[in-house]
Amino acid sequence: MGPGPAKLWPEVAPQWILDLPEWLEGFCYDIYKCFIFDNRYEMYIEGLGNTLLMTFLALLIGVALGVVVALVRVTWDKNGSQMRGVSKFVLAVFNAICKVYLTVIRGTPVVVQLMIWYFVVFASSRNGLMIGAFAFGINSGAYVAEIFRGGIMAVDAGQMEAGRSLGFGYVSTMRHIILPQAFKAVLPTLANEFIVLLKETAVAGYVSVCDLTYAGNIVGGNAFDYLLPLLLTAVIYLVMVMFFTYLVGKLERRLRSSER
Repeated sequence: MGPGPAKLWPEVAPQWILDLPEWLEGFCYDIYKCFIFDNRYEMYIEGLGNTLLMTFLALLIGVALGVVVALVRVTWDKNGSQMRGVSKFVLAVFNAICKVYLTVIRGTPVVVQLMIWYFVVFASSRNGLMIGAFAFGINSGAYVAEIFRGGIMAVDAGQMEAGRSLGFGYVSTMRHIILPQAFKAVLPTLANEFIVLLKETAVAGYVSVCDLTYAGNIVGGNAFDYLLPLLLTAVIYLVMVMFFTYLVGKLERRLRSSER
């Protein structure tokens, strides 16, 4: 039986690994070269931070865009047939734009959208993190729009009538009465959208963004061992998803208790 991997590269392996029993040497050496050697753990830390930041920024963009698209779609569905003149034409144009946006974004892969934004639209920029956040935000906005649209449509029609009877205009009624109720109803779904978005950002490496998956892939290539780096990447994603799922569960229980 030949020498273990650490003894084949003694200039890389530290002395404490060389002194280990042969059955333990290989395992410890794999951990050392994948996570400790050349401070490779720093790539995981950087990738995790970029993943969380990109997801958070994308969710903010998605929520802002989704609310606007949902309001346009709901306003057209409820009031479009009753409107006249220029206001109806303007709303019809915006509604058509929103429908095209929803169809295109939900009908194409997010990785293709990301590459178009990075290599075509923002070809002169190399700030991959911000471009990734923007691309994922545009993608998320299409799904958030449908979430909010469903939440607004679920609010009892009498709420709008009550607001109008109190002297509120359509916009004021939406802002002060309808949207707060819709937001409360869709909050757990929005939290789940954050979890989905967190996993979707794993394709950011296609445009050289050092996210968590990209870090694991680079470390695996440098160490000539993909098992441990990608396994650690999967474990980190799993822990984050379990943590945020737990928070979503607590949020749903609190919302249910507040309705009693």
